[in-house]
Amino acid sequence: LVAVPLLLGGCTAISYGVGQWVEKRAKSYSRRHHTKLTSETIRHRIFTLCTFGIFNFFFIFGGRPLIQLLPWSVQYIYDLGLVSLSTLWLYKTWRRTPDLYSRENLASRFRKQLEKLQLNVAQFLEGRVLSDLNTHEVYVLAKVLPGFTREKRHQAYKEVVREALEEGYVNYSSSLEILQQMRRELSITDDEHRMVLDELGIEDPELLNPNRQRSLENQIRLSGYRKSLERLMLLQSKQPDRQTFEQLSAQDSASIRSLRREYSITAQEEEWILSGFTANNGSLKKAEFLLAQLPELINSYRALNQPILHEYQAVLMLLRENIKHKKELIVRSLLETLALLKNDPATPALVQSLQNASPTILIEILDQEDWSDRLPPEILQFLTQPGSTPVTCSLEASSEEILGHLEALLQEQNPLIQSAALYMIAQLDTERAQAIARNQHHESSPQLLQETAKRLLSLPTPKPSLSEFPTLEKLIYLFNSDFFHRMQSETLIALAHKAEVRTYSSGEVITEAGDTCRELLLLLEGNANIHYQNQTGAQIRVEQLFPGQTLDELEVLAHSTSENTIIADSEKTRILAISVDAFDDLLDKDRDFARRVLELESRQLQRFMRSMQQI
Repeated sequence: LVAVPLLLGGCTAISYGVGQWVEKRAKSYSRRHHTKLTSETIRHRIFTLCTFGIFNFFFIFGGRPLIQLLPWSVQYIYDLGLVSLSTLWLYKTWRRTPDLYSRENLASRFRKQLEKLQLNVAQFLEGRVLSDLNTHEVYVLAKVLPGFTREKRHQAYKEVVREALEEGYVNYSSSLEILQQMRRELSITDDEHRMVLDELGIEDPELLNPNRQRSLENQIRLSGYRKSLERLMLLQSKQPDRQTFEQLSAQDSASIRSLRREYSITAQEEEWILSGFTANNGSLKKAEFLLAQLPELINSYRALNQPILHEYQAVLMLLRENIKHKKELIVRSLLETLALLKNDPATPALVQSLQNASPTILIEILDQEDWSDRLPPEILQFLTQPGSTPVTCSLEASSEEILGHLEALLQEQNPLIQSAALYMIAQLDTERAQAIARNQHHESSPQLLQETAKRLLSLPTPKPSLSEFPTLEKLIYLFNSDFFHRMQSETLIALAHKAEVRTYSSGEVITEAGDTCRELLLLLEGNANIHYQNQTGAQIRVEQLFPGQTLDELEVLAHSTSENTIIADSEKTRILAISVDAFDDLLDKDRDFARRVLELESRQLQRFMRSMQQI
């Protein structure tokens, strides 16, 4: 009782001490010879050597009494084969790194999603199958597959994230960093990743629950219990559902208790498993969870529409757009749930709750999208009727209530939303905003949020104007503009860093007819007039521009000369200028941005042609 624990404890302590000494010596050697090995790589190699030594020691010496019973030639082959195989393993493992293991793990998950998409890959593999491809080949294949569209790429990545979250391989916070290499290979931006997380949170609310224990082992345990329950119910020739479980539990409680003990199932886990036996039960729980989120989002939206915030409309437009997008995701998911439930007894109550909870967004989605082929006519008719509860917006929200909603927006993953929320808090309570800003001086905070916090702390005056935050101001006006509306924040940040703000006085020429268009111009503040001219130089008409509109975008894309003269029409006209080289560079690097610009310009060209026909 004493000797064995002492021996094990002593050996463990000695091994730990020796391991630390070896690790320090290895790090010192790495620094002297400039090999730039990380701590993880050094530990990996130490553990590899330990495994190699222990493996050979055990099988060569530990199993020697049994090996000696064999002929001498067999003993020789055994020893030689053992050392050869372990040396081969050592050689292959020595240069592996944690980063390589992570890439292989992600590539394996992605390969599985490619198989589910059932794409025609045979012509590209020359007799091989997807499982034969290495880490690099599987991503190269994804880039050349003609059927692997942007939508399928998004779906495949989404399923990889879902699987990684289910297994506990990543969580909501760590997924951005851990899946970075995969996003780089698939040209998926951080904004798209955040969009995927939002969609997953809507589709499966429990997936992002931080209180839920998640690991691969835990998933296997729960799956095993679920399958055992299904087999037990099917043996009774009954449909697997909650009612059958309750009947079975009363009749064969010993078997149920045995399964619970075998899989260590808690009451909460059993409740979750039973809710998944019937699709309707799971869908109803999901719908109830989503409906519970809508009131808070609606209250946040209304809080940002208060009269005391009227002068900050540019910033509020950005924040309200973020909240509106979340409401759209929730309402759309609820409509999909109704399409699944159809004539379920719980459907009428769910329809009534949805109509009362968010009538405005609901009507907008039903007007923009065709749900007639997915929802029963009676449900669709009821949803399109005015709700019994009038749509009102209280104008008496207190500053404290508004601050509470703004602080909730600080928890968003999008740095643009975080920075805008911090700025608005500073307008209502400067001291409170500065206290929050002091907590943002750590490396894990996004750079934009750090910059905004630093700027806020350096300004002596309360309620600083938006112009005191140059980067944030550029981003807000870019986001609110017709040309860049709802653009991904990463693209906007890249544009903002390459743009500059210019100020013009009334009557000053911004661009003149005949000038080469070298910049994309966005009107930030004030007014400007476009003086249209014919081929002889005579003025045809004058069109007024307002903040948020872009100037000469068609000429910039075509690298042509300006055909019209633009003149400032207010005492202070501020213009955001983006050089054509920076704009073209971003078009080359960001395919989604290029596609979006093409769509925008197609619409602009159509409007221009219609206006010319009316002259």
